[in-house]
Amino acid sequence: MKFSDFLFPASMDRARDHGEIHVFPRDGRGTSFTADRTGRARACVLAGLAAAALAAAQGAGAQGYPSRTVRLVVPWAAGGSTDSIGRILAQKLTEYTGQQWIVDNRGGATGTIGHAFAAKAAPDGYTLLLGTNSTFAIAPHLYRNLQYDNDRAFAPVSLVAISPQILSVHPSLPVRSVKELVALARARPGAIPFSTAGVGATSHMATELLMNMAGIRMTHVPYKGGGPSAQALISGETALSFVDVITASPQAQAGRLRPIATSTAARTPLMPELPTIAESGLPGFESVTSFGLFAPAGTAQEIVSRVNREVARALGAADVRDRLRAQGIDPAGTAPGELVAHQKRETEKWGKVIREQGIRFE
Repeated sequence: MKFSDFLFPASMDRARDHGEIHVFPRDGRGTSFTADRTGRARACVLAGLAAAALAAAQGAGAQGYPSRTVRLVVPWAAGGSTDSIGRILAQKLTEYTGQQWIVDNRGGATGTIGHAFAAKAAPDGYTLLLGTNSTFAIAPHLYRNLQYDNDRAFAPVSLVAISPQILSVHPSLPVRSVKELVALARARPGAIPFSTAGVGATSHMATELLMNMAGIRMTHVPYKGGGPSAQALISGETALSFVDVITASPQAQAGRLRPIATSTAARTPLMPELPTIAESGLPGFESVTSFGLFAPAGTAQEIVSRVNREVARALGAADVRDRLRAQGIDPAGTAPGELVAHQKRETEKWGKVIREQGIRFE
């Protein structure tokens, strides 16, 4: 089946949960009640003692952290950018802390299944989440019954990395620039099918932003992940997609797809000849995939601070930076507050696009 047939794959069922685990070897709520004054006084004393005991226990746990295996939840299937970043980090953090860090892939529903799973984990620092802006900034605008409130369910740890997306077309589509694409889409509204990693994925939102700014309409064909979406473009099932640099570069060299622009504000070092969408006729366009590390709300600040320091150290290591940059991923490693600010900007930006484009998750 080719994109010109206007027949979409029958396999576009909703994503399901997965439980793939990759291991890297190493070298209290009280009961409410009513009472008289004496009872209330006694209750206050007991509550104070309980709070003090909890704080002491958390402090003791933080001092020896980590003392056992740490699980890093990746809300996507194995093989994508988030999984790759998670594995690279887990390997380095195992080396630094002397304890195993494992990657727990829990894909499905555009990352929201794994995100919800991590939200319910114990706030002890032994289950952390490597989320993306599709789960912590975009999903809240799309899902009416989202199983988590990111602001309340998580404590921010660090903005880990940012990755560009490459606007690519199938070689049979007669366009070689953004201007030519816009002209064709205006002449043939809805005739160009584009593939994405799923409803609300950053590849989807980047295309929606493109259509919003250019005043064009194309047809959305969602898949269950970036790999299947890219394969649909390469095989000719769809005509256009935003793909990772690590996919776009070799496939372009093999003549299987044609990159026409990058989604970032500046050109990517791995494909410096490729113009940005902003400089190709749509000034102000910018879309990235961002990766943030979170801990369940209530995690001791000492543990959050320790993880933040170790992650910054890992992302500053030459071998880690080289491995990430070889995939077109820009390592960050920020203070928790910078992740909060980034999340706020992304949430406001994509909320506006979703409202203006009338996107609904069915």
